[in-house]
Amino acid sequence: MTTVTNGDTSPQAAARRAKAANLYRAVWRWHFYAGLIILPFMITLAVTGAIYLFREDVDNIVHANFMQVTPIEGQRLSPSQIIDAALGAQAGTAVKFTDPISDTQSTEVTIKPETGSNMAVYVNQYTGEVLEVRPDRSTFAWTVRYLHSFRYFGPNPRKIIEIVGGFAILMVLTGVYLWWPRGAMRGQKGGVITVRGEPKRRVFWRDTHAVTGIIIGFFIVFLALTGMPWSSVWGAKVNEWANGSNYGYPNGLRINVPMSEDHLDHIAKTSWSLEQAQIPESVPPMMEMPTIGIDIATQIFDEMALHRGYAVALPNGSSGVYSGSVYPDDLSQQRVVHLDQYTGDALLDMSYADYGPLGKWLEFGINTHMGQTFGLLNQLLLLAVCVGIVLLAVSAAVMWWKRRPSGSLGVPPLPSDRKVFIGLFVILGIGGVLFPLTGITLLGMIVLDMIWQAVRAKPARI
Repeated sequence: MTTVTNGDTSPQAAARRAKAANLYRAVWRWHFYAGLIILPFMITLAVTGAIYLFREDVDNIVHANFMQVTPIEGQRLSPSQIIDAALGAQAGTAVKFTDPISDTQSTEVTIKPETGSNMAVYVNQYTGEVLEVRPDRSTFAWTVRYLHSFRYFGPNPRKIIEIVGGFAILMVLTGVYLWWPRGAMRGQKGGVITVRGEPKRRVFWRDTHAVTGIIIGFFIVFLALTGMPWSSVWGAKVNEWANGSNYGYPNGLRINVPMSEDHLDHIAKTSWSLEQAQIPESVPPMMEMPTIGIDIATQIFDEMALHRGYAVALPNGSSGVYSGSVYPDDLSQQRVVHLDQYTGDALLDMSYADYGPLGKWLEFGINTHMGQTFGLLNQLLLLAVCVGIVLLAVSAAVMWWKRRPSGSLGVPPLPSDRKVFIGLFVILGIGGVLFPLTGITLLGMIVLDMIWQAVRAKPARI
């Protein structure tokens, strides 16, 4: 590290410079450690996130053979006929009917076999032809989504989301400190807003890393915070707190009907705020009475103007309901409606407008995180951020490789005054309290670093 003087040679100025240099080294050291842990995960999140931004377009290309159909005017089958066609190809019980988002999309029917996991059956709603039978949520976009959230690897790896999110925020904050022009460097342009040198020089990669980080740092923090709701510890607790009731519905929404023990997230794709929402129950009539059926249920949902592409969870048992839910890009059109299976009455009708203030802000953040709020501009902006994250990781790796001494890990040097760590650890501790899993990981890193320092300081025996 180069020490820059400003002409003041007094002992007080020298002490200030020494203190600043020590703090710089302490921050640099922990910026390095944080990067060492999360950069591989950041690359994975960036690549899968960039693909998922264009999930519908990608799926329509990859799965065009069963997702795309040619409309035939006046020949559309009823939902019950479509379900019958699906059951003819896959035995079991139909549990969900998904209205196609456009006339050129096939209709998806979810079936629960007697044994095994749910299956998705894609049917041409104009001819009744079954186009595909495959495991539920097994399309390319769903696979990318599960990879992005680490859900693909089971429940425990999802905790990595919280750890990576917390460290990403730490990386940005410490990175801004390291980038910040100080002393005689304040008039410097290179490495602050421009990149110096050529790719063969370390300064090129240092400046690329610094300038890229300062440009996209805000977006990294935003993505980290809005990705936290999917974490299995922090996200679950905030979800419970934000919803404000045992039913999982936002505060202020009155529930005057019997509620089952089942949750909305178990039956259909839903918004984050409603994952814990319990399903109302139909009250079986005293005398035997037929249910309204899926055809009447979808007709009611259409009359209620649910946005196209809504999913209908079919009643499970005599007290089940028809649950229509849709979560399009337009937040104002998010909606869930539960119908009594015997009368067709709406037992609960809730939209984005019914969420509490915290729920609205969280849903806005999640919607924007997924590239939905501002259309193509939202997608392209986040695509650029994802590319920037990969560039940050690559430039950090190249910069480290060019800087590290031969045969060494190249950990930034310790400050001469260890007291500067106190303030840094207090700040890290606050972050650790806010994000518990990140805090536990930080604590483990501090212990390991102290052990390593003690081993290195121990004199060799002759």
